[in-house]
Amino acid sequence: MAAPPEGGAAPAQAAYRFVVFASLAVVAVAAWAFLVRGAAVMEQMHGGPLLLRLATAMMAPGQAGPYLAATAVMWSAMVLAMMIPAVTPAVQVFLKLDRGRAGAGRAADGLAFAGGYLLVWLAFGVAGSVLQWGLHRAALLGTGRLSLGPAAAGGVLVGAGLYQLSPLKETCLRHCQSPLGFLLGHWRAGAAGALRMGSLHGAYCLGCCWALMLVMFAGGVMSVATMALLSAFILAERLLPPGAWSAWLPGWLLVAWGGAMLVGAR
Repeated sequence: MAAPPEGGAAPAQAAYRFVVFASLAVVAVAAWAFLVRGAAVMEQMHGGPLLLRLATAMMAPGQAGPYLAATAVMWSAMVLAMMIPAVTPAVQVFLKLDRGRAGAGRAADGLAFAGGYLLVWLAFGVAGSVLQWGLHRAALLGTGRLSLGPAAAGGVLVGAGLYQLSPLKETCLRHCQSPLGFLLGHWRAGAAGALRMGSLHGAYCLGCCWALMLVMFAGGVMSVATMALLSAFILAERLLPPGAWSAWLPGWLLVAWGGAMLVGAR
């Protein structure tokens, strides 16, 4: 279905964009602040009572309920912090196309689109927390930053690199790199349509980046530096011109890095 026709005054359009992007920015900044502070508390086991309670729970995989609840909170903050920047280019294109509604309705459409996208990633965050619990319970995660040992970490890096080279990665990345084509091909009107489009776009993004997110287990689940590096790379995949660098070069680098770790672990 074709996108709605253009319309609306420029000042009003700027106001709608401001509402949407300011809302996303507040959530992203809050998530990053939570993660930075949480990592410090995890390392020192000292800090505010709430964060200290979460950190303590994440050190006790034998207590499944508290562990999974605390880890789900952490993973939710992680995916919000890392994926809000990634969805921002698509939201910008969406708002340019969504000119059929005015006022608060249009801002709601933009937030619904971003919300659908983030719901997919929040579901992945829950799955990530379960995986972390399983690895920790099996004594495969070290204390502190919660990272895998060299051999397992090398295997994760090789796996992520090979997925970067796969046709499925290429297909999903194509949708992520061309939000205009995606939106024109899947347009649905209204907030419900925006939520549906956002969810579908999030599914393509998940197909593109799930293996990269698992690199967190190699670099340390509580490593803010690893989060920032992956977040920057995922955003760069969407902003820079498509080419061999965007999948093949990083893929081979991950394979080489993981291979070196596997050899060193022998």
